[in-house]
Amino acid sequence: MKLTSPAFKNGENIPTVYTCDGDDINPSLVIGEIPEGTRDLVLIVDDPDAPSGTWVHWVVFNIPLPAEIKEKSVPGTQGLNSFKRLDYGGPCPPAGSAHRYFFKLYALDQLLDLAPGASKKEVEKAMQGHILAGAELMGFYQR
Repeated sequence: MKLTSPAFKNGENIPTVYTCDGDDINPSLVIGEIPEGTRDLVLIVDDPDAPSGTWVHWVVFNIPLPAEIKEKSVPGTQGLNSFKRLDYGGPCPPAGSAHRYFFKLYALDQLLDLAPGASKKEVEKAMQGHILAGAELMGFYQR
């Protein structure tokens, strides 16, 4: 499976428009080579460089196929992020520090029986034993 974005390439800087310093909207994501038998896609966006531990920016599950994640969209059921919101929260690191932001995509063999607002931990637990493939896109942001 592949995950890319027309907004930035893997390992490059995330444009300001997708951060708390810009419009705080999600970038569009292009999903390719989804494995046969996939019934669900899950997207988790997090920052492992946050001072208080990994900061969750977006949790989306039960993304329907064929999958397309458009800019400024709600592609599936949203979970709770570290901002205590059910939407995308863009990169917003402390001034002067560059952080890595991982967009992690998972193909599952079943839909997740979870309510909106499920935590990253709950989503990861529900995915266990059902992951067919994964893909990752990483971008940097510094204020």
